[in-house]
Amino acid sequence: MGRVLLVGRLAARDMRRHLAQAVLLLLAITAATAILSLGLALHGVTARPYQQTRAATRGPDAVASLQNPAQAMALIHAPGVTGHSGPYPLVNGVMHVRGLTAGVEAEGRTQQPAAVDQPKLTAGRWVRPGGVVIERTFAEALGAGVGDRITVNGQPFTVAGIAVTAAMAPYPNICYSGCDITAYMHSAGIGAKNTGLIWMTEPDAIKLASAADPLTDYVLNLKLSDPARAQAFANRYSSTGPSGPQLMAWQGIASADGLLVADEQSVLAPGAVLLALLAIASVAVLVGSRLAAQTRRVGLLKAAGGTPGLIAATFLAENLSLALLAAAAGLAAGWLAAPLLTSPGAALVGAPGAPSLTPLMVVGVVALALAVALTSTLVPAIRAARTSTVAALADAARAPQRWGTLISLSRRLPVPALFGLRLAARRPRRALLSAASIAVTVAGIVAVLAFHATVNGRLPGGPAGRLANPVISRDEQMLAVITVVLIILAALNATFTAWATVLDARRASALMRALSASSQQVSAGLMVAQVLSALPGAILGVPLGIALFKAVAGSGTAPPSALWLAATVLGTLLAVAGLTTVPARIGARQPPAEILQAETA
Repeated sequence: MGRVLLVGRLAARDMRRHLAQAVLLLLAITAATAILSLGLALHGVTARPYQQTRAATRGPDAVASLQNPAQAMALIHAPGVTGHSGPYPLVNGVMHVRGLTAGVEAEGRTQQPAAVDQPKLTAGRWVRPGGVVIERTFAEALGAGVGDRITVNGQPFTVAGIAVTAAMAPYPNICYSGCDITAYMHSAGIGAKNTGLIWMTEPDAIKLASAADPLTDYVLNLKLSDPARAQAFANRYSSTGPSGPQLMAWQGIASADGLLVADEQSVLAPGAVLLALLAIASVAVLVGSRLAAQTRRVGLLKAAGGTPGLIAATFLAENLSLALLAAAAGLAAGWLAAPLLTSPGAALVGAPGAPSLTPLMVVGVVALALAVALTSTLVPAIRAARTSTVAALADAARAPQRWGTLISLSRRLPVPALFGLRLAARRPRRALLSAASIAVTVAGIVAVLAFHATVNGRLPGGPAGRLANPVISRDEQMLAVITVVLIILAALNATFTAWATVLDARRASALMRALSASSQQVSAGLMVAQVLSALPGAILGVPLGIALFKAVAGSGTAPPSALWLAATVLGTLLAVAGLTTVPARIGARQPPAEILQAETA
């Protein structure tokens, strides 16, 4: 018990003496755990809104896509079917509204409410001759409202209402289970992602068909005695041929309705990995610089009888306790922020409710925090424990290896460049960790640039490309949050690394000043040391970011332009130089006589 108490007191005392470092370490791990908490909190949030929408719209248990109405009879009389509506004609078309062009699947309906799948109106009235109802997500993308005039395949209509349904996936995922995009729609530059759902009267829908594009699709909504077996029913009665009926169970439609939130999770997951990697690099820099600053303290503890195990346990206890505190903070931040991101979108009614802290969520977040702390602390702690007492008391930085050729070449360099090279060579581990943190940050930025390049490449430049895409908009929000957190953490890490370099170089800077170097040359040398460490990381981050985005997004990704990539690398180096300016100037202005006298004493 006495040993545990001693370790706790030493760790607590060290945290109080280095409060700023402890806070930065806490922030680094909290950022990673908060993003992970958000991703886990989004799991299953659309289940409740979909069920509420299904109840409000008398949602079907299975939806059949037919080639002709005669195919409906066998399904209507199949065992387990208790109700149906349809078959309804489904016609593809091109819609023009408010200067925009989009593809539509127009479903013909009766003016009377249906027993199965009656879309719930959120504005206006139900279909009437000459009046159509637009699915709400599609209407928001178009900016269309009740009373607007539209044309479908050249025929004029009025928007009578806006509604939601649980029988089809919403825009832009209406083709989640397959779409028959006609040649006419292709000629207008319309693809599956620019296609939405509208309802109109059956006579109006039939009029949209033509000899070149005849009516060949019908929709049948089925109610089953056992909704839980809807997928088995769909598998049993779906045809393997192209002309037979194709069925989709309500579970598949629910998954399609949840694609908006699922896409959020696909963005947050690699974001949490990036932040975890940056946190590892940041914590390793913090621990390494703390060990460099406290090497003499380690020697004093050993001289006073402290064992290697005590030294290692002290550093591990301090950082693991901060990791647990960061895990709690990350869980709280993720839980509080989740309601801002769990909106199921305009396709569903109802709210998802507050996210729950499940045991799996808590274990995952705590495991990530401990993994970050252990990965970045274990090796430095063991190295400190194995350092001899004499070497720790001497506290000598690693002497750089000397090669005659390099020495002859370096003599031609300006004083700041020569001083910066020497500082980077004396702390190679810190330079490596600084390069790693910059590589992670640049990789995240390049991945975001690749996302925008791919999105701009997929959406056509014509009128259809101006439709708002709710999935892309939500992705951009997630990426903006992750990018801001990455940049803030990287900036804090770069600033602290620069300050640690300034502290380590106090004696070397004083000697340079004593040998007639100006304070501007010394501060420039400190900036050169940081930029030299950041340069390989910035260059390596470019291919890493492109590879990361391809791994997440799959094929069909477009790399950012070379100009943007070059600007990212150059901007990163300028940012590192700017963040180093203040610590470098403070360190270079200290009187060299005081520093040398203190070092001698």
